[in-house]
Amino acid sequence: MGEWPMLGAFFAACVATAASGAIFTPGPWYAALRKPRWCPPDWLFAPAWAVLFCMIAVAGWLVWRAAGFGPALIAYAAQLLLNFAWSWLFFGLRRPDLAFIELCALWASIALCIALFAPISALAVWLFVPYLAWVGFAGALNLALWRLNGARPAPVTAG
Repeated sequence: MGEWPMLGAFFAACVATAASGAIFTPGPWYAALRKPRWCPPDWLFAPAWAVLFCMIAVAGWLVWRAAGFGPALIAYAAQLLLNFAWSWLFFGLRRPDLAFIELCALWASIALCIALFAPISALAVWLFVPYLAWVGFAGALNLALWRLNGARPAPVTAG
């Protein structure tokens, strides 16, 4: 596959990962949660993730272009799967406790990507740094929501 189609494939993988946010939406359950004062407004999450997913796609493509498929891209795929799973755990199952534990694994997988990307592409590393920071912030928010609202899942109902 050529360079530009492969860039499209990395974007497609990121769009598929982002789809978890459309499949498992916050909805009324999230709106009813007690939130810390420093919780960003709901409208901020979609554009922040859109920018991050563009950066994630380009970073993966840069690593692929420089080194091909290998350990760095295995870690890259793992962080995409973990990213997808968080929405399912938090919004789908309504389990902030499990989502926080999973988010710690996501953060570690992003850090691993940065370490594996470093000898391959400095630009890919810098494209992942804001992602690591945002997931760190998301972890703090997830923990605060868990502590403020408990770990018991709310009943999942249609609508």
